[in-house]
Amino acid sequence: MILRIFEITFPIFAIVLAGLIYASKFKLDMSVANQINMDVFIPCLLFSVIYERAGVTGLFGNLALSIMLVIFISWLVAYLVARLMHIDPRSLCPPIMFGNAGNLGLPLVVLSFGDAALPAAVICFVACNFFHITIGTTMLNKKPNLLKPLMSPMIVAVILAIMMLVFDIHISETLLTPINMLGQICVPLMLFALGTRLVDMKLTEWKIGMLAAVLSPLTGVTAVLLLIPFISLAPIEQGALFLYGALPPAVLNYMFAEHYQQEPAKVAAMVLFGNAFTVISLPLALAYALTHFA
Repeated sequence: MILRIFEITFPIFAIVLAGLIYASKFKLDMSVANQINMDVFIPCLLFSVIYERAGVTGLFGNLALSIMLVIFISWLVAYLVARLMHIDPRSLCPPIMFGNAGNLGLPLVVLSFGDAALPAAVICFVACNFFHITIGTTMLNKKPNLLKPLMSPMIVAVILAIMMLVFDIHISETLLTPINMLGQICVPLMLFALGTRLVDMKLTEWKIGMLAAVLSPLTGVTAVLLLIPFISLAPIEQGALFLYGALPPAVLNYMFAEHYQQEPAKVAAMVLFGNAFTVISLPLALAYALTHFA
């Protein structure tokens, strides 16, 4: 079991560490690479996996419903904690609600359960990011525009894949191959980018950072364990959902907080401490997941 956990976590932490070491030695601006990843590589991955594997029913099935319920339960817990501890809910709630389903979720689920789990990982990623881009930005934006988030390349890619499946439009392998190749870039790039973010960790906000680091996986895992007995999911879907619940706050939380000026320093601490804490939390989550869902 220990060897298996090491085999799963080592590639993830190795790439994150590579980003951390490189960024600590050289001045690095990942903004352009991150933008290309969000606009090109991630949409290509979402399109290809939905079109070839996940299908329409997966995006509107019990797994996507479970993600929505986990997000709601996480919001409820985070809101109560924020009120009790006199923290602005708009700062604490999104990092607890929206886990790092891209940078960590996709490789973690696939390395844990094999390529057969990629559709489940993508469904978790799509559902999480859909609610993050729509509900998450609405929570932060004083003048929300509900139509603008729906025009993001990731959402457009998902809608396009769904439309092609619904209308039975086929794409040749010649065209799918470059789309797949572009999509394969996104996961290692996300992990490397995550490592570069860890260089900016500030200890001044360590209290709220550690609060989010513990509260995020604890709330997510508890919500998943409460839901699993009542929602029909295949074992591989249960495993993907459990690992999703154990994820730290998504890096996108910091990007949105900075954009909307919602206490970005505090949110950055939550994201960075939360992802650093995965050195402890992920092996524990994997030990449980491999025992109960593999």
